[in-house]
Amino acid sequence: MTTIAERAAAAAGRTGAGPAPVPGEEPRPAEDFAAVPDPMAGYEHGDDDPELVPVHIAWIRVRKDIRAIGKTEQYNDGYSRYNFRGVDATVQAFAPVTMRHGVSVIPHKVDATYRDTKTAKGKATRECTVTVTWHIVGPRGDVLVAQSQGEALDSGDKGTAKAQSVALRVLLLNAGLVPTGDPDPGHSTIDRGEASVRSAASYLDEICNPGTSAGRLRQIHFELKQANQLRALVTNEVGDEEPIGDMVVRIGKERAAGGAE
Repeated sequence: MTTIAERAAAAAGRTGAGPAPVPGEEPRPAEDFAAVPDPMAGYEHGDDDPELVPVHIAWIRVRKDIRAIGKTEQYNDGYSRYNFRGVDATVQAFAPVTMRHGVSVIPHKVDATYRDTKTAKGKATRECTVTVTWHIVGPRGDVLVAQSQGEALDSGDKGTAKAQSVALRVLLLNAGLVPTGDPDPGHSTIDRGEASVRSAASYLDEICNPGTSAGRLRQIHFELKQANQLRALVTNEVGDEEPIGDMVVRIGKERAAGGAE
């Protein structure tokens, strides 16, 4: 029989407590197992060590020191181009700061799904989407739990690693509330000018096209009315000048009569 203190110590790994007994067998005495040393038993806090504060305080200090990470990298595939904050730049910003404050960011669980797909040029690729559960561990060993997702395409065997890297970047930027340092869009204004008015003549090809529906002809008449151009003179399909509004109405009636026959 062991004491409560001995059982508590065994649960903490500070005694020679062995594995749980197998049902139907007599439990073996603790003396049969080699003692497991406590890795923190002789630890003494040094001047160079991070302050032993709760994890949420340590994470706030990390956020305070990060400041901002700019969008210094550019993606350009010939079709689209944009600036972004890459995984390496994000990790390089966080790594020394988290170390200074005694914070570790550790993947605890990874749930991945896969889908076979192809690129625009027909090359076979595999899409990987991961949901990663992270443990943000503070200097005292307490934990913040967070989740993030990442997605990646790869034609080889690197899709899962890429997706997890993206998930790490998402976690650090979102949980760290890291700004880009870019100017706020609200700080600049653009004086909006008047929208250009479409000319009456530009509607002629559409009006004369037999494939233009009756609904579209009515819409054209409405647009001309809104632009105050119903009386604008244009050269109609037989070479005569005619107010474009009258022309739209006439052609609409002719096509309706032809369809009724």
